[in-house]
Amino acid sequence: MLRAVLDANVFVSAAIRPGGPPGRIIERFLGENGFTLVLSEDIVREVLRALEYPKVRRYVRRDLDPALWFEDLVVLAELVAGTVQVAGVSDDPDDDKYLAAAVAGRASFVVTGDPHLLTVREYEGVRIITPRSFLDVLGV
Repeated sequence: MLRAVLDANVFVSAAIRPGGPPGRIIERFLGENGFTLVLSEDIVREVLRALEYPKVRRYVRRDLDPALWFEDLVVLAELVAGTVQVAGVSDDPDDDKYLAAAVAGRASFVVTGDPHLLTVREYEGVRIITPRSFLDVLGV
């Protein structure tokens, strides 16, 4: 089965606009289980923090509790230990946690809208692609 790490911006975008590419990726994960979602504790903390930002909360659908929604996804994901260390690969050192999780979790993809990560393109066999490109990979 396909394995992927999703950047925090993908989760935030899905919570705000479920009909867009990030929302469709989450829908595919939940509905058809078309891939294995790989997460680490560092990623979980970042996503939960991002979902609490006032500017994000203002745009999240009213019928959605972002933290509970994300916690439901975490339960269904594969959580990897922080045993792999990656440093200095992305221009933004905070992004290296996504690459570390992908390597530790044997993921084929990191899905992101972050330009710092997208410029890396590939790391140790892990492709870094946009949500729209990942939908193409999934055949959606």
